[in-house]
Formats: sequence, C-alpha cells, structure tokens
Amino acid sequence: MNPGVAEAVGVTRPHRLDPARLRAHVAAELDAARRRSLGLLEPVSDADLVRQHSPLMSPLSWDLAHVANFEDLWLVRALGGAAVGPGYDHLYDAFANPRADRPSLPLLDPAGSRRYLHDVRGRALDLLDRAPLDPGHQLLDAGFVYGMVLQHEHQHDETMLATLQLMDAPGYRPAAPSPPPRASGPTVDQEVLVDGGPFVMGTDTSAWAYDNERPAHLVDLAPFRIDVLPTTNAGYLEFVEAGGYSEARWWSEAGWAWRREAGVAHPGNWRPEGQGAWSRDRFGWVEDLPPDEPVQHVCWYEADAYARWRGRRLPTEAEWEKAASWDPQPPTKRRYPWGDQEATPARANLGQDRFGPVPVGSLPDGAGPSGCQHLVGDVWEWTSSDFRPYPGFRAFPYPEYSEVFWGQGYKVLRGGSWATHPSAVRTTFRNWDHPIRRQIFAGLRCARDA
Repeated sequence: MNPGVAEAVGVTRPHRLDPARLRAHVAAELDAARRRSLGLLEPVSDADLVRQHSPLMSPLSWDLAHVANFEDLWLVRALGGAAVGPGYDHLYDAFANPRADRPSLPLLDPAGSRRYLHDVRGRALDLLDRAPLDPGHQLLDAGFVYGMVLQHEHQHDETMLATLQLMDAPGYRPAAPSPPPRASGPTVDQEVLVDGGPFVMGTDTSAWAYDNERPAHLVDLAPFRIDVLPTTNAGYLEFVEAGGYSEARWWSEAGWAWRREAGVAHPGNWRPEGQGAWSRDRFGWVEDLPPDEPVQHVCWYEADAYARWRGRRLPTEAEWEKAASWDPQPPTKRRYPWGDQEATPARANLGQDRFGPVPVGSLPDGAGPSGCQHLVGDVWEWTSSDFRPYPGFRAFPYPEYSEVFWGQGYKVLRGGSWATHPSAVRTTFRNWDHPIRRQIFAGLRCARDA
C-alpha cells in the first residue's frame, strides 16, 4: 500500500522486537503450541490416534507427524539445516495424499510421530539461536517463517479438535471449562448500520500475516446493515422448525441439490428429542441444545439458506472486515475488533479455553468499531465471497498455501472459532473451505443492503 495512504488512514508500520527478544518470544510461542498439540491428544488411545474417524479427516497421528514435517521443511531445511526426516516427505505431503487415502500409507506410529516432533524441534531451536532475524532475509524478516510454522501448528490443533468431535468413541472429555460469562446487552435480532465509503482491506503491517491477506488496498463499499450478534441455536431452530430444510425456495440451486443428496434436516451434531426438544453431541457427550450460543456445524449452503429465509444475506468478506476492523473517527485500521491489544477471555472466546461457544452478548469488551460482538472467536462466520486474490497479490513463501486454491469454488470464512488460537487469527485473516463442509466450527451472521 502506498505509504501516503497508510499514513492518511492511521495505519502504522509494525513494531519490531530486537533479535534477542524476538528469539525468546518465538521459542516461548513454539513451546506453547507444542504443549497444546500434545495435550489435546494425551487422553486419546494409540488405537484412536491411528484410526481414521471420518473420510473427511486424517488420522490424528498423521496430523502430528505432518506438523513435524512442515517444521522440518521450514525451520530446518529452509534455514540451512540438515533435514531430520527427508524420507517422510512423501507421506506427509498434504497435496500428494488426499485425506481419504492417508490411512493406507505406511505412517509413523504415535510414538514415532512424537519422536519426529521432538527431534525436529531440537534442531529448529539450535538454528533459531543463530538465525539473522532482520530484513535482509525475507523468510526471517520479523521472524515471519517462525510465525508461519507456529500458526500452522495451531491450525492443525483446530483440525484435530474437529476430528475429535467426529470421533465415534465413548467421548473425548475436555478439560473442565471455565464458567461462561453472563449474557447482556443487545438482542439477538439487533443490527447496526455501517456507513458507506472507502476503508483499508488487508494488511501490509502485520508481520506474520499470510500472503492472501496482502497487500493492503482501499475498498469502497456501499452502506450496509449487519447483525450485532452471530445467529444463535434458537434463531436457527426457528428455520428448522419452520420447514426450512424442506422448501427449495430458500436454497440456491446447488445448495438444494446438496441438501437432497446429503439428506440433512438440521445442523451437524443436533439431535431431535421429540416434542420440540433438541440435544447436541459434543465430543461424544449428549447435552441439551443451548439456545443462546452461536449455531455451529452449518455449511455455507445452510448459512445461505437461513439468511434468505430471514430476508437477509451473508455479508461479503469486505463488509465483514470493515465492520470488524475499521474505525472511521479517526480513520484507523484495527488488528482485532477491540483494537490492537492482545486477546483476553473478556474480549474473545479463543484457544479452546471453554471447549465451545459462549452465550451471545456475553463479551461486550470485544465489540468492534461498528458495535458488532463476537466477531473474533466462538464460530467461524461464512461470507458470501469466493476465495480470490487481492489486487497485487504475490505468493509467498510457497504457492500451495493460497494460490492453488483460487477459483476452485471455495467460500471465505472470517473471525476464528472457540478452537482457534489467538496467534492464528486477526481481522484480516482469511479462512476458506468448500460450501459443503460442516465438520468445521462454523456459523454465520446476516447482513442486508442499507
């Protein structure tokens, strides 16, 4: 983005830590990510670690070794170190091996996967001690490659949580969550007006942002209205009980074809209990459906149909980002909806602290400049946008992260879920998936033209 434009809208260049502080920060974050990965799977038996619980997902032990292999590639070999496990590359290449095929590969067992993780990390930390963390090396500038690997591990932790949700077992018992905050504030049907005009979309200043978030550019939007809160289970239930799944008029042509073929009549993990009562399966444990939590496990087709039924639509990703990040007075871009300060439990429900969404309206401290709440955390929110490159996009450091997905029918999700780590989400972060995907922790909020 032109520096003059950046200064005019209050976008500042990133603060840089000195190399010693940056090394300490990177080492601490890598250690925290590894403790999270191993801790998630500690209650899981070896038999369940090597089993494929759904053709949509990998065996959990594959995810572990893939995390090790990715770190081997980028924090060891790319930085001049000797490869730890070059013989594993063909097994843990996500593009060469579709998920449905991975159980048939000669994969490392759980103990072998953990050893690979340990050996790679030791070599990566040795290289970190002497890495030149300066602008002279593009991968190492502001520690970019470490941020990429760190976020990759946290993203696989969220993928593993989705697998654990699908696991056909007596039940994965998560750590006892902290009590959810008490809901207060706006009503579930309240919306806000976001004024039209230009805003800065994307980023040039977030040191660890991915290539698809770049470059920052001005986007001029018409005014629109957007829900203050994400759609709740109670709100979505109205659509279910009104016959929304049996009326083609609410669905796109492709969505209706998918609904008929899939034979679904409600969100994933919901269970009808008779006489208007509903429950849900949560990590193998059945509980009453909480009416005031954001709905999750709906695919894009379901989200789109619900929005049509309400006389609304899904927001574009530009509308979502403006509502989440753009403070018009004075014109300022926010890293998070509440500002540039790090996430706290009072601002956002992230990092699996509560192992599920919290009641809507319970995190007013996390409101964005538009007044919308729960924009980061709780559930990924489907947008109407296809996954496309920004003007001036350049793939870095490899085209397989974003470029190969352009134009392949993916829809963009924004905001992160309760399972997303705080270091792996921001108002510019772009997630994407096929419009049929329901295993992810995804929901929605509605918008409409002003």
